[in-house]
Amino acid sequence: MRSSLPKPLHAVCGRPILLHVLDALSELLVDRAVVVVGWGAERVTKTLLEDGPGDLAIDFVEQRVPRGTGDAVSVALTAFPDDDDGDDGDLIVLPGDAPLVRPSTLGELVAEHRSGDAAVTLLTAHLSDPSGFGRVIRGKDGRVTHIVEDLDATEAQLEIDEVATSTYCFRRSVLAPALRRLSPENAQGEYYLTDVISVLSHAGYRISAIAAADPTEALGVNDREQLAAAEAELRRRINRRWMQAGVAMIDPERTYVDASVQLGPDVTLFPGTMLQGHTAVGAGAHIGPDVRLADCAIGEGASVEMTVGYDAEVGPHAVVGPYAVLKPGTHIPPGATTGPFYTASATDDEGV
Repeated sequence: MRSSLPKPLHAVCGRPILLHVLDALSELLVDRAVVVVGWGAERVTKTLLEDGPGDLAIDFVEQRVPRGTGDAVSVALTAFPDDDDGDDGDLIVLPGDAPLVRPSTLGELVAEHRSGDAAVTLLTAHLSDPSGFGRVIRGKDGRVTHIVEDLDATEAQLEIDEVATSTYCFRRSVLAPALRRLSPENAQGEYYLTDVISVLSHAGYRISAIAAADPTEALGVNDREQLAAAEAELRRRINRRWMQAGVAMIDPERTYVDASVQLGPDVTLFPGTMLQGHTAVGAGAHIGPDVRLADCAIGEGASVEMTVGYDAEVGPHAVVGPYAVLKPGTHIPPGATTGPFYTASATDDEGV
């Protein structure tokens, strides 16, 4: 059964998967990002231009026929001017379905690549269940020699727990020539980017690798189960970050905060709280239990309990709930108390 949404735009913690990848990339000092689009290209392009990191220049190229990851990177290279062929800079290549990769990990990858003067440095991970991933094959000296895709691996190779994450840092001058030497002679009849590793290794180039300290960074999103796993991990990270910033969460496992939400200092979130979209909560506010707010503005010191709200505003020190419904356009004045079972759908400065 086909997924109901283009995978790059499937949301994790309220933000499309591909935007999480670009967010991580934007924290590095990169000149620009080139996104390879295919099915659903118009929608993907529109979303990234509207909501992508403001400080990251993004270009788009289309892979008209899906012929594998190696072909996708070949298409991406067409976005670079021909007169840059002699440029010996570095190119970071990432999959568009890996929302858990950290900026710090990408920084370590680039640092290792440059310090080792490597032709390519790949990010690997050690997984307890490596099924579905390409296995990293090392020689007797411990250096990476090639990557074998899961479908092409022997029984012995399938026992290897070190996998390729599809994240690389390439020396640009060697990438295009290596791509031209790829062959689709494999189980899927595609041009594998992973085969570039063996091409460069056989040519005598240095191949480096670092293993991600957190194996979850290797997780991509290819089905609903992986989507849920990525959602849970990213929510743990978001909650941890807010608690370290001074937000109190009575039960973090039952507290859901989107990546785009803003919280002031000394906010308290009670169990069953779900904050979505561009919701902003002022300092000292108490939210929950059992509250769902989407695109709402909550003033300082306000209290919202057992309430559902969409595109609504609650003034400072107002008290809302229990069992309140705040429809789009609702405005609760500063210091007001709604009482139980309150429902409003427009500005209500009187009678609250």
